[in-house]
Amino acid sequence: MELGYARVSTKKQDLTRQLDALAAAGIPDERIFVDKRTGANTERDGWKRLLAYVRPGDTITASNLDRLGRNMRECLNIVHDLTEEDIGVRTLSDPFPIDTRDDSPMAQIAVAMLALFAQMERTFMLERAAGARAALEARGGSPGRPRKLSDDALRAAKAAVNSGMDVDAVAKLHGVSRATLYRYLAELEAEQLLAEAATLDDDQDHDPDGERRTA
Repeated sequence: MELGYARVSTKKQDLTRQLDALAAAGIPDERIFVDKRTGANTERDGWKRLLAYVRPGDTITASNLDRLGRNMRECLNIVHDLTEEDIGVRTLSDPFPIDTRDDSPMAQIAVAMLALFAQMERTFMLERAAGARAALEARGGSPGRPRKLSDDALRAAKAAVNSGMDVDAVAKLHGVSRATLYRYLAELEAEQLLAEAATLDDDQDHDPDGERRTA
């Protein structure tokens, strides 16, 4: 059985193109699972329902591979885990469409390219995280140490600075010096990079969420 999956990650994105592609591939509406993220909903309930429904021998089809995960590494892990359970993965619109049930040379090249891109992404993220930590420590900062401002306040300060608000005014608004605000923002960025790098580096805990439907 072929099952479809479609996902948008922002309110401005539209599911129409993905749904049209899945319909053109012959997948009926009742076998298409959808996730549409909103400001109040970041859970992938559609994906969880799909994983609860799919069984060995089925194939999960999406318009593009990046609909399955948040980054290339996660997508690769998902493809690997599903393949291990005899669940196929197929994409329709990627430059190198994936079809794990296709043994042709081109299909195998597509999977190999996926693995290569995932490794490149992981290496780049780890290098960025290491660089951010080193730069922060050189300025006397340290990821994870206590701060006067909460993470939410720091994110609001970062948004204000990015919008063009004067840095001194933002620092004054939050009751810290300009230098302290810069250090806090650098710490927050380094923590985010390190957390993402740790996620990419964790190859032992990447099973897709959800439980399988029994045959």
